[in-house]
Amino acid sequence: MRSFEELSNAFLTQFNTGHFPAEPASLYQPADYFLGLGGKRIRPVMCLMGNELFDELQPDAFYAATAIEMFHNFTLIHDDIMDKAPLRRGMPTVHEKFGSSTALLTGDVIFVVAYDYLNKIKGPHLQKILHIFNRTAREVCEGQQIDMDFEKVEQVSLEDYLRMIELKTSVLLAASLQIGSILGGAGDGNQQHLYQFGRCLGLAFQVQDDYLDAFGDPAKFGKQVGGDILSNKKTFLLIKALEVANPSQRRDIRELLETNPADKVSQMLSLFRQCGVDAWANELKEKYISSAFQHLDDIAVLSVRKTPLKELADFLMQRDY
Repeated sequence: MRSFEELSNAFLTQFNTGHFPAEPASLYQPADYFLGLGGKRIRPVMCLMGNELFDELQPDAFYAATAIEMFHNFTLIHDDIMDKAPLRRGMPTVHEKFGSSTALLTGDVIFVVAYDYLNKIKGPHLQKILHIFNRTAREVCEGQQIDMDFEKVEQVSLEDYLRMIELKTSVLLAASLQIGSILGGAGDGNQQHLYQFGRCLGLAFQVQDDYLDAFGDPAKFGKQVGGDILSNKKTFLLIKALEVANPSQRRDIRELLETNPADKVSQMLSLFRQCGVDAWANELKEKYISSAFQHLDDIAVLSVRKTPLKELADFLMQRDY
């Protein structure tokens, strides 16, 4: 069994080639620029890992993995537009560098190319993979819309927020693993346990991502730290703080949400710490990690074959970027 790093190198060897025609350059150069920003390529490599958990790596897995990575980058470009984000992976976002209209089209064409790669799958599983891919793409869009809807309401429950991040983040990780497992010949029961492993891992990952947006090191995080606070985004930190705050703290939080003082981020972080949501976040993350590992343990393959996935989960949860 190969490690995440080994499979990542194998994926990048194939992925870091031309995906787009030369013209019109005003459309395809921004696409090349964004894909060139890199990233950990976690989702496509998880697809390869899902395959290798059950059988030797199939050529079709690379097509599926590339489609997944293309779809993910499409969502990032559009998310950055909606969030008005200035940076992605420490570099200017596509809409900042090339304009919003071009960024929209760039995202669209990357999504179209994802289907070109899915269409290259030659095995008997294309119909099921397309069903999972399309369902997941729809769920990710639902999660993004629900996230935007939250901006228009005064209060969001923790349950609703967790459902949103499940759709927006977790389902793509889970589907990446399941699609890989299908190509590896996994049975339905093993597919579902692997899907749930990815779903729980994704929830833990997003809990940590929200935490890092508030408390992370900007030099390592690669994005604007405190961006969620500045935009009054209803993250799990804010939701939990409002739930547990005393009347005075709740009043201070509400005042910060209604105003934009120069030190808004530092004031809100201080209130988060007073409410103990930083520690609570780590407890919630551990809850989802424990559930993820239980599903991984329940998969009916030799334990040694699961080692790379356990190592990946540990790595993702120890990251500070």
